[in-house]
Amino acid sequence: MTILLTHGDREYLRDPGEELQTDLGVLTVPEDVEPGDTLFTHLDEEFTVRRLRGPDLFHHFERTGAPMLPRDIGLVVGETGVSAGDRVLDAGTGTGVLAGYLGRIGADVVTFERKADFAEVARENIEMADVADRVDVRTGDITEEVDELGEFDVLTLDTPDAAEVVAHTPELLADGGSLGVYAPFVESARDVEMAAREANLDNIRTMETIQREMDFDDRGTRPTTTGVGHTGYLTFARNV
Repeated sequence: MTILLTHGDREYLRDPGEELQTDLGVLTVPEDVEPGDTLFTHLDEEFTVRRLRGPDLFHHFERTGAPMLPRDIGLVVGETGVSAGDRVLDAGTGTGVLAGYLGRIGADVVTFERKADFAEVARENIEMADVADRVDVRTGDITEEVDELGEFDVLTLDTPDAAEVVAHTPELLADGGSLGVYAPFVESARDVEMAAREANLDNIRTMETIQREMDFDDRGTRPTTTGVGHTGYLTFARNV
């Protein structure tokens, strides 16, 4: 069980029995460590033990590219209604953040990543997130496997050929099943929506994800002038 060691704004991932060496001192994580425990370095600096949660996956997974942000993942979960016990088909695994989130919800996920080296990193991340029993990372092109995959409750895509995959949605989704597609560019989002219409899907809608953090100080309140407001475009639909 990988745990998070925190000291102020510092965070470190470690497994039981592993050693942490920092300028704050050295400590060895006990084999019987539990979330909520307090550990001390040889310099008597205090670290708090925390259980990994969804946002920690985003911040601490080894990255092979830009992962989907938690704000977008939240919309995918909320709009598709994915829940424990659902079968989810995913393509464009990347770092594995979305698949990891869905696995921690309790869904059974089959996710495809074309690049073998990316897929291997994703498997290691999924193992660290303790959901390897629910997330199957496969190397390959999902469009070449459509006839062999069976039926799923939810289909999630973050891949350049998403529109091509969406054309197969009626074959991949159960009746009433949900589709969620992330696209970094509006042209891709348009292609996805057009493909969803041609596939006769229901309740099709595309939205842009924009969030603004707020700054509070003595002068007053305003949206922050730093950080990323826009992240991408999300298209959702349901199989009839």
